[in-house]
Amino acid sequence: MSQAARIPLFQLAPANLQAMIALSASVKKSSLGVRLVELINLRISQINGCGVCVDMHWRDLIKQGAEPRHLNAIAGWREAPFFSALERAALNWAEAVNALPHQHPTDDDFAQLKEHFTDNEIAELSYAIAVIRGWNVINASLHNQIPEVPAPGF
Repeated sequence: MSQAARIPLFQLAPANLQAMIALSASVKKSSLGVRLVELINLRISQINGCGVCVDMHWRDLIKQGAEPRHLNAIAGWREAPFFSALERAALNWAEAVNALPHQHPTDDDFAQLKEHFTDNEIAELSYAIAVIRGWNVINASLHNQIPEVPAPGF
């Protein structure tokens, strides 16, 4: 199987690309905070096997001052001591939602989420999960590659 990019995605469908970028930007400006959004982005990208997104969101968290050891442990967040109860609730919900349609979030998953988030924050979290999953689907299916040298600002 070839790992070369299948099409020059970022040169095509500019209106759609700009809409995805705008949704990503709005999620980062939400009340959730950039760190939590980036933790969700990193974890969901790991699960979905999107190397471009794993690289991008790991680098963004490092720029924010996150400890590399903490980020390396995100795949095992349930056993790692580095994550707050709020982060754990968000990661649990993100994984449960990302598992659709093969598995559905349970009432217990939602109850855990409600302990830490308002209805508005749950809506914002839902958009955050949807947009990163969308980027993962696009990048992984079209074999978009991790750049050797990241673009300036990324």
